[in-house]
Amino acid sequence: MENLLNKKILFIICGGVSAYKSLESIRLFRKNSAEIKTILTQSAKEFVTPLSIASLSQGKVYDDLFSLENEAEMDHISLSRWADVIIVAPATANTISKLSQGSSEDLASTVILASNKQVFLAPAMNVRMWEHQSTKNNLKKLREYGYKIIGPVIGDMACGEFGEGKMSDPQDIFNLVKNFLINQTKNKKLKALVTAGPTNEYIDPVRFITNKSSGKQGYEIAKSLSKRGFDTTLISGPTNLKIDENINLIKVETTEEMFKATQKNLPTDIAVFSAAVGDFKVIKKNHNKIKKQEELIINLEKNIDILNYISNHNSMRPKLVVGFAAETNELNKNAIEKLKSKNCDWIIANDVSKKDRGFDSDYNEVTIHYKNFKNKEEKLSLKKKSEISEEIVDRIVTQIN
Repeated sequence: MENLLNKKILFIICGGVSAYKSLESIRLFRKNSAEIKTILTQSAKEFVTPLSIASLSQGKVYDDLFSLENEAEMDHISLSRWADVIIVAPATANTISKLSQGSSEDLASTVILASNKQVFLAPAMNVRMWEHQSTKNNLKKLREYGYKIIGPVIGDMACGEFGEGKMSDPQDIFNLVKNFLINQTKNKKLKALVTAGPTNEYIDPVRFITNKSSGKQGYEIAKSLSKRGFDTTLISGPTNLKIDENINLIKVETTEEMFKATQKNLPTDIAVFSAAVGDFKVIKKNHNKIKKQEELIINLEKNIDILNYISNHNSMRPKLVVGFAAETNELNKNAIEKLKSKNCDWIIANDVSKKDRGFDSDYNEVTIHYKNFKNKEEKLSLKKKSEISEEIVDRIVTQIN
């Protein structure tokens, strides 16, 4: 059985009756050779003791942001970097609210805010608190930020009521996080390439043909792949977006430059072509700025089709080739035709004619068409592009592993 040797887990235990369940979760992770460190919030110490946690985890227990001993040994930034994942269990309504607001008033919230690792939240609270609109809004925001929510489940509560809000079983929490970590280890052996953004095709030194692509969806896909352990390269057309330092960013401007950069970064295991590449380029670019005139005729020719080239490149073809189809009409019909003509494995179709999604928006709604499953399509409903990316990468990980 695969174990979690050399995996580092930071447990954050918040104040709630379910805090005792985290002892069992810690025991399961230690049994599977994971290394554990723990943060107890002030209210958590009303339910479990640092001594009981330390004896089970065989690791350091932190409980005060301003402890000189803690800061001398490992500051909050280092602690956030130390962990492979962070588990917050139980995640109380108060903690969920603080995290959604970006609070950093204690060690637990400061470490989470400073972390660049996957954070899992296992909510536990009274059914009425769970159903309250403010809790729903806070969780929606946290999902958009990339947090993974485990549970809660329906059952009897310590307060005597029955309903949804009971913390998930420790075994379920263990299984989900273990699968994530094992896949992350497997993925570290794999390379992923993502293209994003528009391309510029110059008419003269100051004018060019381009499109409205912002690159946001491609950047989010690259972030999600990197977070899952893939050795990720992002080839980006002109954007103002920032990317994580552990992602190999290659900036290009024209389709030809993007094509050459793609070739240089083959072979790769996964290729996601989300860039809105210019289909045409100017046949003859003017070396000097064209002066204003009554009429200007520009002759265009087809650009290299990067997706088509890579999909049909037998010797260097990635294991999984994913294309995007940005359409304004007959979305699924055009996507299916592109899936066949380009010979890629998936086509992800999105409607860019609507203002609440697509190119400039932070939101998207897509349909995935799968080559190996006849007539199979899967719709991912309207949500933040960061969430769409997580769902796409979930499916990539499933297929690759």
